Amino acid sequence: MENRKEVLKQLFPEDILNISEGLTDGEVEFLRQLVELLETKYRPVVNQAWVDAEVPEGFFEDIGKLGYYTNPLLFEGREGKKQTSQLFQFFFAFAMSRFDVSLNTLMGVHSGLGFNSFLFGGSPEQVQKYVPKLASHELRTCFALTEPDHGSDVAWGLDTTARREGDKWILNGAKRWIGGASVADLIPVYARDEETNKPKCFIVKAGQEGLDIDVIENKIALRIVPNANIHLKDVVVDESDRLQNINSFKDIAKVLYSTRAGVAFMATGAMAGALQATLKYVTERKQFGKDISNYQLVQEKLAMMQANVTSAMALCSQIARQQENGDYNEIVTSVGKMINALRLRETVAMGRGICGGNGIVVDYDIARFFSDAEAVYTYEGTHEINALVIGRAMTGQSAFN
Repeated sequence: MENRKEVLKQLFPEDILNISEGLTDGEVEFLRQLVELLETKYRPVVNQAWVDAEVPEGFFEDIGKLGYYTNPLLFEGREGKKQTSQLFQFFFAFAMSRFDVSLNTLMGVHSGLGFNSFLFGGSPEQVQKYVPKLASHELRTCFALTEPDHGSDVAWGLDTTARREGDKWILNGAKRWIGGASVADLIPVYARDEETNKPKCFIVKAGQEGLDIDVIENKIALRIVPNANIHLKDVVVDESDRLQNINSFKDIAKVLYSTRAGVAFMATGAMAGALQATLKYVTERKQFGKDISNYQLVQEKLAMMQANVTSAMALCSQIARQQENGDYNEIVTSVGKMINALRLRETVAMGRGICGGNGIVVDYDIARFFSDAEAVYTYEGTHEINALVIGRAMTGQSAFN
């Protein structure tokens, strides 16, 4: 690639450790196309979409057409590999989240938790039937685990039930905070087998009798994401639509741990988005006769924001390196999610403060990142839950109850 260093500098100006140099030319070209699409088509509408709590028209289809699972650009030098590189996956999530956290969340639910429910949980026949269509965005999915009365403790309190009657299963219960459920074609619903008390996962299809979905209103964060309540009343699912390899909470944990690094990646991109928005503001805003970027206190906060981004990128690159080698360590991903989400909160607060009163107006971008950081801090294991996972590994003692 000609001018590779210049392209990388333009794509990732916050990457002062040059981590992006580890990307292949094909990956760089793909990411260039992604950023160009986001900036040209969706930059003019993203803030209004956030205010209106609507997914920008065409977004899901456009990202699917890029082929982030199958594009030949992503397999140059990776012939024979079935997955894109972990470093690419980090920079994909980083670029998406730097633009908008909600849009990356939608992608993460579909291509992470939802997709992996089918990939890890399906029989070979189910994987062959569903995974290619999910990868191309021909079909949309989500991840229906969390319940109204159970979030982090869902492993101890899965209330949604499944009762077997011959070759059919009857589902009853409720789910909450299910991102993208209202626009999903396939909903992997996790439920407790009434006979064995063990969890299983069932493919519920949009429009089924007994399925009712309503979108949660009045959110202060991730407004573009249509988080939903799901109500299941005697929903009938064939045994052939039960994901055959999900039969324990250990199987569910495999899906969760496979995606937790993605939340660390997302938090890092969101920090970079806050920094980008703040830098734009300080070079345009004048006070006392000069750009506020000229003031020492402003520059100190900008430096701290950059340092947070840099340390988070370094941690994510190491997580990506380990996962590329097959090491999906739950402690490492919990550290990544816990600390990067915490630093995200700190970073967006500094950016919002620099922007003064305009920092609470969505038109200036930073308010969107400031609000969305609260959701990133909470989901895929709260700060406290991830801390307890790490503490258990350190001490050998479980402090969950």
